[in-house]
Amino acid sequence: MRIDRPKINVPYEPLDLVIDIINVCLLLFLWLYPVMVYGQLNDTIPTHLNAQGEADDFGSKMTIWILPAIGTFMFALMFILNRYPHLHNYMVNITEENALKNYRFSTRILRFVNLFCMLLFAVIIAEIIGIARNQSLGILGSGFLIITVVVPVVGLFVIFYFYKKLNQ
Repeated sequence: MRIDRPKINVPYEPLDLVIDIINVCLLLFLWLYPVMVYGQLNDTIPTHLNAQGEADDFGSKMTIWILPAIGTFMFALMFILNRYPHLHNYMVNITEENALKNYRFSTRILRFVNLFCMLLFAVIIAEIIGIARNQSLGILGSGFLIITVVVPVVGLFVIFYFYKKLNQ
């Protein structure tokens, strides 16, 4: 790790603010939705869903708090890490001249990764609660599984393409 990288503040752009607001809203959903329906849940709820989106393991309704807790931990780590872009990994040498554009790109990627994770957690929470209440949304299944694999892989190619253009 290079400690001699410039330490600059990356100013927010409107897109950054929108993504952060959406992330916070999704984080609130992860906690508020289970709080609102907790009393209506049976003592046993789905804890695992197979590739078809069907519940194949069950546990105490207290397990509904695991995903919000993990989601909060991940959100906080990514949010904090975004405050220190000089600690991120880069494929080019960071100088005073290219620091802002590389830091902005890196922090934006991290915001989108956070958004993707928060969306996944929100969908999974909604579906688990839906199945537990016999109101399944039917959104988990092979299509969801494919999306969770394809989006990050395609995202990597997009990131590398734009990163190369950024540093030409």
